[in-house]
Amino acid sequence: MSGALVTANASTASTQSDQKPTTRLGLLRNRPLMTLMLGHYTVDMYSGIIPFLYPLLTDKFNLSLGTVGFVSLAYSGASSLSQPIFGMVADRKGIRYIGLALMWTGFMFSIIGFASSFPLLLLFAALAGLGSGAYHPMGALGANAVIDPNQRNVAMSVYVTGGTLGVACGPLIGATLFHFFGLQGTAAMIIPGLSISIWMLLEMRQIAGQVVVHRRSIDTKLPPVPLRPMAIIIGLMMMRSWTMSSLQAYIPTWYEEMGYGAGFYSLLTTTLLLSSVVGTIGSGSLADKHGRKIMMIISSAATVPAVFLFAEFPGWFGFVSAAMIGLLAASTGPLLIVMAQQLMQGRAGVASGLILGLGFVMGAIGVPIVGAIADRIGLQGAFRVQAVIASGAIVLALLLPSEQRMAETTAPPGQDPA
Repeated sequence: MSGALVTANASTASTQSDQKPTTRLGLLRNRPLMTLMLGHYTVDMYSGIIPFLYPLLTDKFNLSLGTVGFVSLAYSGASSLSQPIFGMVADRKGIRYIGLALMWTGFMFSIIGFASSFPLLLLFAALAGLGSGAYHPMGALGANAVIDPNQRNVAMSVYVTGGTLGVACGPLIGATLFHFFGLQGTAAMIIPGLSISIWMLLEMRQIAGQVVVHRRSIDTKLPPVPLRPMAIIIGLMMMRSWTMSSLQAYIPTWYEEMGYGAGFYSLLTTTLLLSSVVGTIGSGSLADKHGRKIMMIISSAATVPAVFLFAEFPGWFGFVSAAMIGLLAASTGPLLIVMAQQLMQGRAGVASGLILGLGFVMGAIGVPIVGAIADRIGLQGAFRVQAVIASGAIVLALLLPSEQRMAETTAPPGQDPA
């Protein structure tokens, strides 16, 4: 019997180290990284569109806010729970066919709008989520293999930015499609999924060579995973996802109730998500200078008042508070992924699957919870409660080990952690 470990191909290691750009601008010339980033953009674009189905679904199926939130739970839940499994597959088999995951998501999402019943719609959403669940650990594993280890924070931020941009563009795409075509507008979403997935399958023939599966004997054991730090990291990703998913899901419905048009709240949602792009890139650079723990503490502490401001002052000021939330709450995702991969050396696929999967599942569960609260006290009150919930991230950030401590924990016996 044998285990598996994803590593850089030893025969090409020196060549690849020469090819990996060492400047931040050079990262944009890293073709493998940009290919994975484009796929990340496309697959996450679908999740950005889902909240704009809510007003149409509540009318068609006569749903409450808590019930319609199960669409996000079906999509994100299936994606989240399957990610650790697909992560293990990626660690063993590589990422050659990552494009198929994107193709599957695009196809299943395109038929959501044609569901004749709400249960059937939930099934289609869950099946689409499985494709997303396959893409994320494979994409993070591939990105980890093709970037310079000395720039891992900022490089992973660049990769994650692709997904964030996709989620940010989703509202504009969804608002346009559903305005002109109603629920059947989902049919058009087969186009990006199919076209980009075919291109990725062709590109992966070259990229997959940089992520090689090496068989190991059963006697070779991987180091144990430090459970306490890993649990803290997963908890932080859960809190981050809960806040962002709930706001993204219910901004359209809240502003629709207040009489604003789709053009206004689609721009507001896009502001929330685009600002997280800036925060994502900025957090990677700042973490390289000041450390990940400091960044996590500051962003967690500042997110709480930003969410309160968003709840208390809707309307045009919402663009300011939404930008603050995006800059703060969403910016730390790449840092958490890098930390998880560091704690689970040799199992980057599983690490990515756990941190993304368990983090996103909390976001998926949080959406109907916030919806149920909103059914009782209104969406403004529910967002106030969300601000209180977000404060839990401050405690978790303070409990994070320092980077020196993490290096000591994960260093092989006899090796200097520095």
